[in-house]
Amino acid sequence: MSREGRWVLSVLMWTWGGAAYFLLEVAYKTARGEPERISWTMLVLAAILCIPIERAGAEMPWDVPLWIQAAGCAVLVTATELIAGLILNVWLGLGVWDYSDLWGNLWGQICPQFAAIWWGLCLVFIPVFDWMRYAVAGGERPRYRVI
Repeated sequence: MSREGRWVLSVLMWTWGGAAYFLLEVAYKTARGEPERISWTMLVLAAILCIPIERAGAEMPWDVPLWIQAAGCAVLVTATELIAGLILNVWLGLGVWDYSDLWGNLWGQICPQFAAIWWGLCLVFIPVFDWMRYAVAGGERPRYRVI
């Protein structure tokens, strides 16, 4: 696959991943009775957050255990969530999310509970992206180490 083709494939995966996460966000906020807190900014942020997740699967060697790949991605996602939260929720006052009522939160923007959720989602999204890449571009068949 050409360099341009790999770039297009990555952008498509980021878009797919962002849309998939956004739908989870919509379902979660609707189920909690907070549909007014659904924001298009989450779709954009989710697509951006898919970049390190997709790149981790593409660039990390197969011998790096999947849980470590997911942990690294979860740290990046949580850091990005903090930055985005400070901009969207604190500075712009959009109120897209608020973790103030959760233990261990930092300024209501991040908390350990959601960092754990990001880790779990990364455990799912990294292999999904790897298999999508393999299905379209070929190359080495995805394989994972648990430990």
